[in-house]
This record gives sequence, structure tokens and C-alpha cells, in this order.
Amino acid sequence: MNTVQVDLTGRTALVTGAGSGIGRATALRLGRSGARVIALDLNEEPVREVVAATGGEAVVADLSDLDALDALHLRADIVVNCAGIQHVRPIEEVEPEKFSLILRIMLEAPFRIIRGCLPGMYDKGWGRIVNISSVHGLRASEFKSAYVAAKHGLEGLSKVAALEGAPHGVTSNCVNPGYVRTPLVDQQIADQARAHGVSESEVLEKVLLSSAALKRLVEPDEVAEMVLFLCSPPAASITGASMVMDGGWTAH
Repeated sequence: MNTVQVDLTGRTALVTGAGSGIGRATALRLGRSGARVIALDLNEEPVREVVAATGGEAVVADLSDLDALDALHLRADIVVNCAGIQHVRPIEEVEPEKFSLILRIMLEAPFRIIRGCLPGMYDKGWGRIVNISSVHGLRASEFKSAYVAAKHGLEGLSKVAALEGAPHGVTSNCVNPGYVRTPLVDQQIADQARAHGVSESEVLEKVLLSSAALKRLVEPDEVAEMVLFLCSPPAASITGASMVMDGGWTAH
């Protein structure tokens, strides 16, 4: 799926969570468009596979270690904050440390990365920040308090970056997919099927996609194409937006 045509030769793109799912698809797509990719992930082997295909640089890092992240001095023209984890529990059963961990990875780490990269973008008069949010950045679901809180916070951070970056040629947007065919979602489907004693197809149709008009998972490559579009000249006036790819979930 190479539908968006953008020449990113000479640009450097930092993609977090680049070892799998949306992050991997995005890193590969930006690389095919000419960007030098800095692929960051917690797991070494998959991120090195991405770099072997795209060129660029593999960075193995734990985004929950904020001081170590700052010490990397990461700089890029394009930032795609994609890394994330999930934890499904009622609020009263969520461990406070788990809540804090999710916010560090999915909100504080993007802030640190954006903060570090903005001066270089400002100097060049061009930059693109794309935060992979979620339909859960716009809507809530039961039992996902930390994830929903982190994604709602990311939406706010993205909008502030859009307002501050506009005079410097920097745009900042969120991409908001529904459920995407990723290892994270595959595990949720399997877990719920076991917990409720039903088939995985029933979980997909009656739980995950119950609110969507289109009864299918979003593909990682579809999200990657949206990210690339936001780096293109026709998207230069799109900033502070939430690009929804939820199959009609939020149309209700």
C-alpha cells in the first residue's frame, strides 16, 4: 500500500515503537519515502530488522526511563510518537505504579521527545509531529483508565505543540485509529476470548467492533499512509487536528 507519494529525502524521522505494529509500518513507509529513519524500540532484534530494511539508526531504549531518554539527545525533523502499552482493569484494581508507567511511556516520553526536537525544527523552519493517539483519545471505555488518560493527555499536548509550532513551520497532529491489527490488539482478543469462554471472532465482532460501522480491524499500513500524508505539502495547513480512522465509531 504505497498510495501517498512524498519525497522525504534529506529529512530525519524518529519513530518510537518501531519494532512492531503501527510503529514498524510507519518506520518502513517513511524509509521508503526517502527519510533517514531513527527507529526506537524496547526490543533490539525487531528494531534492527527495520533498520536493515530502511537504513538509518536503531535505538534500543526504555521510554519509561525518562532520564535515560533525555540522555539520548534525539533530534529529528519528523517525530512519530507511537509506542504504547495497555492494561485492562477496573480503576480500583489498577496498581498506581502501572498507571504511572503507562503515563510515562505514552505521555511524558512524547513530551520529552517533542521538547528535545522542537528547537532543531524551529531552526530549519520545518517540522512534523505526528502522535499516534487512538479513538480512546476522544472517547472512553471501561477498564482502560490509564490508557484513556494517557491518550487524552497526548491530544492536549499535540494541540499545544501545534499552536506554538505554527509560527516556525511546524505542524502537530494526532492520528486516531480504532482497533488496529497489531500484537497488542491480538493479545486483547485472545485474553477476552479466554476470559469469557467465547471465540476470538465473537470478541472481535461483539466487543471490539461493536461501536464501529465498518466491522474490520484497521491495518497498520493504513495508519502509516496517514502519517506520511501529514508530512506532505498538501497537509501543510493541517495542524492541531485529530485524524480519525475508527470505522465510524465516533459517528454515533
